[in-house]
Parts: sequence; structure tokens; C-alpha cells
Amino acid sequence: MRPSTTCVCKHISPLKTKTRFIILMHPKEYKKERNGTGHMTQLQLENSEIIVGVDFSDNDRVNEILTKKEQSSFLLYPGKDNFNLSQRNGSEMNTFLGNSPFIFILDGTWPCARKMLKLSTNLQKLKRLSFNNSIESKFIFKQQPKSLCLSTIESVFTVLNLLKKGGVEECDTTDFLIPFEKMIAHQLDYIINPNNKNDSSAPIKEILPKKKYKTNTERNVVFELG
Repeated sequence: MRPSTTCVCKHISPLKTKTRFIILMHPKEYKKERNGTGHMTQLQLENSEIIVGVDFSDNDRVNEILTKKEQSSFLLYPGKDNFNLSQRNGSEMNTFLGNSPFIFILDGTWPCARKMLKLSTNLQKLKRLSFNNSIESKFIFKQQPKSLCLSTIESVFTVLNLLKKGGVEECDTTDFLIPFEKMIAHQLDYIINPNNKNDSSAPIKEILPKKKYKTNTERNVVFELG
């Protein structure tokens, strides 16, 4: 979905996971096929799928999953009373999640994600997961409202590492973020050399990330989400 010169397909190496990740993608994010990390996340996970929508209350696929896997389905969403993966040991994690959990992820901006959850009565009933973020987002072209906000692929990367620590997963996440990092590198290169390798009369010498957090959250992202 990207020009051949900036294609990251050769860096895609799908992981096999016990956990199934269901990326619930807002239509606005679905249109961002070239830069949305939700798409990239799905490509990096064999056991995953994307479902596009806003209100999933009557979504056939979502309800099919919930009917079969209600006891092992969870929503990754920040909150005070969530099951915090960062604060649980392996025994607690295995007891709570089971052997093959299904984790739903809302992929959209803060306002979009809140609307998706508010409208989707079936998702409201799910047990929720969260984590204490210990990494700083590399998505320097996006501004975040809070430190817990990461891109979708960075959030899944964090969750996978916590699940590994708890013994729920055994996958190797070493190369998981490479496609994302390559995409960022291509964007930086284009800014520095907009006319293809230093043809610009005044190339930018230094790229500074945007301010880390926004005061106006209307265009912010949660777990990017996107």
C-alpha cells in the first residue's frame, strides 16, 4: 500500500502467538492504509484480524467471537479498575487470562475510541486490561495526551512482552517493531531530503519531535490508536 521506494513489506515477519488480537478499527483509521500502525500490527501477527466499525454492538464477527470466547475475551483500555499486566505475576496472569486469550484493541483517536466504547454495549461488558507504560513512543510525528499513549503496534509490543514475562506467551518480539521503525525512518528521510537524496537547496539539518503531549486532546491518540 506504499510506494516501492518506501515499502516495508520485506521487514514484515509475522509472529505466532497464543493470544489472538482483534483490532477494532475506526473507519477514519482504516483510510490511513499507508501510515496507520493498526494495519502494520495485523501484518506482524499471524493470530490477528481487523474489524472496521464504530458501534460493534450488532457486529456479527465480534459477537461470534464473544459467544464462543466470552470468558477469555478482554479489552485493552486504560482505567483504574483494570487488570494491570505490569503489576501481576505469572500465576495471576495465567489464572486471569487463561491459555489462549482474545484481546480486543480500539484503533482510533481518543474521541473516536471513546465513542466506539460508548456505543458498543457488548465491549462494555468485557474485562479490561491495562499496563504501566515504560517506553516513550517513537511516533514523533504524533502528539500524545499522556505518557501511556502509544501507537497500536507499540502497545501490542508492550503487551506481548508482559505476557512473555508472565509465561502466557513464548514468542520472540526482537524484530516486532522493525517495520514501524523503518516507516518512521522513511518519513524522516523524506523531510530531510524532499527532492530525493539532497536535491533540496536547503535541506533540514535536524528533525525535532513535536511537543510530547498536547493540551487539546481532540486530535490525540490512545494506543495511537492507529
